[in-house]
Amino acid sequence: MDPPLSPGTYSNPIKKETWMHTVLLSFQSLGVVYGRLSTAPLYVFSSIPRQEFKSDESAYEYLSFIFWTLTIVSLVKYAIIVLRADDDGEGGTFALYSLLCRHGKVGLLPNDKSDSNIMQYDDDFPSRSKLESRARRAITKHKSSHYLMLFLALLGSCMIIADAVLTPAISVLSAAASLRRSLTDIKYSSSHEREESISRDIKRYVQVPVACAILVCLFTVQRYGSHRIGFIFAPIVIIWLLFISGMGVFNIVHYDPHIIYAASPKYIYKYFKSTSLRSWRSLGGLTLCVAGSEAMFADLGHFSAKSIKMTFFCLIYPALILCYAGQAAFISHTLSQKNSSGLPDEYNHLFLSAPEGVHHVYTVLALFAAAVGSQATITACFSIVNQCLALSCFPRVKVIHTSDTIHGQVYIPDVNWIVMVLSLAITIGFHDTTRIGNALGTAVVSSMLVTTCLMSLVMALYWEKSLLLSACFLLFFGSIEAMYLSSNILNFHKGAWYLAVLLVLSLTIMVSWHYGTLKKYQFDLENKVSTEWLTDLSSGLGVSRVPGIGFVYTDIVTGIPAFFSHFITNVPAFHQVLIFVSFKSLPEPFVPPSRRYLIGRVGPRDNRTYRCIVRYGYREHIRDTGDFEEQIIRFIGEFISVEKPDAESLVAPEGRMIVVGVGKQPEGDALIPLQDKEGTSAANAATQMNASSTGDAKEKGKKKKVRFMLPDHSPKMRVSVREELNALIEARESGTAYFLGQSHLVVRNGSDFLKRFLVMVYVFLDKNGREPHVALNIPHAALVEVGMVYTI
Repeated sequence: MDPPLSPGTYSNPIKKETWMHTVLLSFQSLGVVYGRLSTAPLYVFSSIPRQEFKSDESAYEYLSFIFWTLTIVSLVKYAIIVLRADDDGEGGTFALYSLLCRHGKVGLLPNDKSDSNIMQYDDDFPSRSKLESRARRAITKHKSSHYLMLFLALLGSCMIIADAVLTPAISVLSAAASLRRSLTDIKYSSSHEREESISRDIKRYVQVPVACAILVCLFTVQRYGSHRIGFIFAPIVIIWLLFISGMGVFNIVHYDPHIIYAASPKYIYKYFKSTSLRSWRSLGGLTLCVAGSEAMFADLGHFSAKSIKMTFFCLIYPALILCYAGQAAFISHTLSQKNSSGLPDEYNHLFLSAPEGVHHVYTVLALFAAAVGSQATITACFSIVNQCLALSCFPRVKVIHTSDTIHGQVYIPDVNWIVMVLSLAITIGFHDTTRIGNALGTAVVSSMLVTTCLMSLVMALYWEKSLLLSACFLLFFGSIEAMYLSSNILNFHKGAWYLAVLLVLSLTIMVSWHYGTLKKYQFDLENKVSTEWLTDLSSGLGVSRVPGIGFVYTDIVTGIPAFFSHFITNVPAFHQVLIFVSFKSLPEPFVPPSRRYLIGRVGPRDNRTYRCIVRYGYREHIRDTGDFEEQIIRFIGEFISVEKPDAESLVAPEGRMIVVGVGKQPEGDALIPLQDKEGTSAANAATQMNASSTGDAKEKGKKKKVRFMLPDHSPKMRVSVREELNALIEARESGTAYFLGQSHLVVRNGSDFLKRFLVMVYVFLDKNGREPHVALNIPHAALVEVGMVYTI
């Protein structure tokens, strides 16, 4: 029988995936992951200025670019190579960065140097001692490379967030443009000026309001979770893909069967041979044909690599190729019939390439598909923010886990509403797909370029491939993406500047939060006091020990935090049992329950002071109250019972800890939880709390405190161990208090403007953000907050 999971811990379903489960995930991924790629035909050709279609061969040239870009970037790079670089089922730029942190030792996240010493006592921690390669030694040695990798990870994350803002706007505007075109046809007048006037009125009073209404509905349903949204949206995407691929086959056969020759790279050569600065800018619009490929990797935590690949190879890729080929065939035929200057502005729109009898059907499908198409980037945004939050690179926000089996499926309400407001502002302010497309194309290709850079490092440091192979990967894919990036930068004044605004805003928030967290942590390390100070103070200076247990939450893993020493100096008393609790986020998705808790002593045995380090991955949500307190007490009891007897009279060295958890004690539990009056055991209570953390169930009523007792038959238990366990039980019965430090950051006089600005932003976010998770459900009567001024 498998051991029970600790609260906030989920099993990874990907490792036990069956074919039936793969098919189910593939179906769901259609509505979440691939809606973005599927709706790209709405605006790819429309983003190219019509003046660039000088002849019917122009359609061949652009289709050749689309075909090879989809094949090289989406199929080869992402579906075949990048999806293999998952971090235990998690994808995205921070997943790649976490792999580099563990295997390249480039982490800059707040962490105590003593953690490396603590890990040597972790018997279950897998050994990764490999021969140091020249590349790993060079990267580890140069600190500037560490900052560069963290900046790349933050930049890629900001681009995905910007993508989530821009994609819904351009998708719904493109679909609403079809509605405007349909209504214009209905209200057609013989007067051209009258028709243009009607078109402008419809755009003002119909297209933009309809787009805004769709956006509000889209962001409102996010709270139901990606698994439910996937079931709802997947049929829409399937119908849409079948419809546009059928349109593509019809247009190829009806207009230009020779369009299939555009797969030849000679048309790309022809384009480069006759290109100019103006035509080079038009390549920026073609970037949108692979928009959504990054979401295939970023949404990996919501599904599985096998299901994402199966869907892409069997349905997405062939359907998109047929659709783009059909559009190109229609454009080629239209251009060969008359001069491009005499064509309407939307001559290359997917709407006009549809047969006349299905225009209105296409309009309805496009509206539904546009809403679905934005889902991939919104889901990816939630995943990336959740990773950044766990790794101390994003302000505290509420994270709701919408699935009790796949922990990567999360919903973040604060981020959801902020992204909705920004997307509505773009829709109302720009109401132009071309300008939004310029900004979106820059975000897409920049995110891809970041992934290429990090992926080449993962190949060298984690996969341990040759430097030549890593360099070839970087140069081949990087050169293609750099080409598209250069064409997008030329359109900076035509809408791409808005991406710079979003980038500066999100990057400032992330960098400020990371900087403030790091500086506050460094201050704690520099101002901590030794454990001997606490021992000498309690024994020689008349400090009182009051009944009960005191939980002291701190970021440091050795020594006494400055805020607690400040408290004892002013109030010379602390509890009979003192437990210093630290949470440590490891750069990996999951930490097994068997090695989650590290327990050690602080000072002599008679002092009854312990230290507990709780380790968790960036995909996990640790519940810090309720049954979490019971877990710590049980594991401290286990630590007391398994501690070596020859160390009974010795003082444990600072930092020496033992890993405790499920299955660590062969004789059974040292502390047995008693049944409460309603017959609810601690294990059942933990299950209820775990279900509550997923957002699917809410705890009703106040959970009663679980009591403990010693096992009846324990002949092997030493007398000293029994006495210490009894003291722990008595302290538990007397009550519990929680000590939290309340920091107030102040910049040192003479600091430069950049430092003052970053600290100012951090203080603003800290005061206006959510409370730390550990303080959310602690009773006010038991909470003791100690304020301190941190001068940095």
